[in-house]
Amino acid sequence: MNKQTTHAPPEQVDIALGDRSYAISIGPGLLDWVPSYEGLPSGASALIVTNETVEPLYLVRLADVLRLRYATVHTVVLPDGEVYKTWESLNLIFDALLAHACDRKTVMFALGGGVVGDMTGFAAASYMRGVPFVQVPTTLLAQVDSSVGGKTAINHPMGKNMIGAFYQPQRVICDLDTLQTLPARELSAGLAEVIKYGPIADMAFLEWIEANIGALMARDTAVLAHAVRRSCEIKAWVVSQDEREAGLRAVLNFGHTFGHAIEAGMGYGQWLHGEAVGCGMVMAARLSEALGLVDQAFVKRLTTLIERAGLPTVAPVLDAKDNVGRYLALMRVDKKAEAGAIKFVLIDGPGRATVRSAPDALVAEVIRSSCGAA
Repeated sequence: MNKQTTHAPPEQVDIALGDRSYAISIGPGLLDWVPSYEGLPSGASALIVTNETVEPLYLVRLADVLRLRYATVHTVVLPDGEVYKTWESLNLIFDALLAHACDRKTVMFALGGGVVGDMTGFAAASYMRGVPFVQVPTTLLAQVDSSVGGKTAINHPMGKNMIGAFYQPQRVICDLDTLQTLPARELSAGLAEVIKYGPIADMAFLEWIEANIGALMARDTAVLAHAVRRSCEIKAWVVSQDEREAGLRAVLNFGHTFGHAIEAGMGYGQWLHGEAVGCGMVMAARLSEALGLVDQAFVKRLTTLIERAGLPTVAPVLDAKDNVGRYLALMRVDKKAEAGAIKFVLIDGPGRATVRSAPDALVAEVIRSSCGAA
């Protein structure tokens, strides 16, 4: 266990939501650093939810440090992957909570990536109508996006993240050291969610990513720290303005309308979420260009950066007979859709995003050109 007393203080980003406010701690060595957990709700027990991949890497370390604070630490180990973000996996968490007679003061800890975080948060929101939980994200995607902001959910075969709740964590602890064990593909998937913040909110950040993409891919800790902190700062500002996605917060879904269709259409887990979002950003940028909101140079610039991050930029064919129809049908199930009209997050000039619909014929042309299929 990391018991050193000369640990450098972590960087902190605050999510300002009144009595639901909390801090995001960012830095190396935070997972088993005792002060990381000071000030959290107290109770007799804690429950750690993780998956089969993360368990051998970090579960013992987290459990050991939590035993200094909680009399009993229970664990649930879920199968790993987006395909398991289901009712069945969610019930494994409820089974453990009930089997151990966990009460309203039990604190839940999500140790893993976005799937673990989303399911743990949803379970925490639902069990006894709400118990406290803490996010301990171990992937880049989770650290910069899914662990922050209180969106929790599971997937349904007909749509991604369609069943869930808004429920804020008590704290987010981003130990940058955990990123060193990420597979390269997972690192690239996380970079998609880092890149998205530039076009929608901060072109200076986009320029920084372009200049530092090599160091990010090489997992330079100082560079990763800046990427995580700036991503969290942007998301924190947006969430503080619009916690429940009534308007502004939807811009954080840049690339996600197309991306979620790719995930659902291919079968969850075939492409990682970040891979689908990376390709979805290219498609959304092309739709923005088709509507006259950005120029071709901007689309090429963004596409090049996404490629440099190791992400796909050519969309998959979801249906050999009616690919466009399949995409449109899946996108009409998207959470932003209204009365069957698909809403897209588009770039309304570099550094600005807007949520609006587009003619089906124009969307169809983007799908055809992006998939390279008629």
